[in-house]
Amino acid sequence: MGSGYSAEQLRVAATDAVRAPSLHNVQPWRFRLRDGGIEVLVDAARRLPATDPSGWGARVACGAALFNLRLALAVAGAPATVRLRPYPSEPDVVARLVPDLPRRPTPVEQSLYAAIARRFSNRAPFWPDPVPADARWQLGEAARAEFCWLELLIGVSAVNAFAEIAHSAHRVLERDPAYRAEREAWVRAAHAPDGVPVTAGGPLAEPQDLLPSRSFGGRPRAAGRDFEPEPLVAVLGSPGNTAIDQVVAGQALQRVLLTATDAGLSVSMMSQPVEVPSAREQLRMSLGRFGTPQMVMRIGYGQPGRPTPRRMVDEVLDLPVHHG
Repeated sequence: MGSGYSAEQLRVAATDAVRAPSLHNVQPWRFRLRDGGIEVLVDAARRLPATDPSGWGARVACGAALFNLRLALAVAGAPATVRLRPYPSEPDVVARLVPDLPRRPTPVEQSLYAAIARRFSNRAPFWPDPVPADARWQLGEAARAEFCWLELLIGVSAVNAFAEIAHSAHRVLERDPAYRAEREAWVRAAHAPDGVPVTAGGPLAEPQDLLPSRSFGGRPRAAGRDFEPEPLVAVLGSPGNTAIDQVVAGQALQRVLLTATDAGLSVSMMSQPVEVPSAREQLRMSLGRFGTPQMVMRIGYGQPGRPTPRRMVDEVLDLPVHHG
């Protein structure tokens, strides 16, 4: 093994990294090789100024891509040591990975890695079957393994209290024409390498829905196909809310999502209560937790579906130029 990673190792690992989730599936990441290290960057050209003015969503997405990158390298026998936000003067570089001592991947790494290609956001109604206790425990452990916490809202009153916060945040966001226009700009009616395909958008929201859902041009649902009356809602939180905390939360999010996929569970993400500062604070206080909510998930058993498209890996790579 040489002193650093090769361009081929980057290309192979980035193929898995791009399968991470992102707001509106904008895929706000780039990967580059620099001095033998792999660096993950926020792609400034793919920011969402109306939906994500602070860049929180882009950093969470890049953290999720970073987790996939870590898994891919570990499974290839070339695990990484990671430094987050390594250059104070380059805030868009969220992480730098350099080779650690080679070792065999663990069974957990292998099963999470196998889940990368199967994971997708399932915005359709779930079956009524409850999520078993051992699976709930595993999801919490996945968040803890990445230095975050996962609070499961159990019982009707906890979920109803959350639903009020989520709906009020959703209304605040929907009142902003720029926010609506930005969302609509990322809905894809025809096949496209980014954005949310109409087919993956979930059914149109209806007044009786307990939880809000963003409109991605879905179809009205058939009678009787309502969302589950007692969804399992999980809030992922980090100790703080610095840029580094947000990257850490993205890694924890992806570990939770892959753990859920590996357990045969479906997940859809709800970030409206996190995007509106007053709602986020209300949510934090209602949980009585220290730290900051970074993502909310609805978890259950759902119909099979397929991952949304991704851009070609060569579009997101910055490889060193060799002058000969």
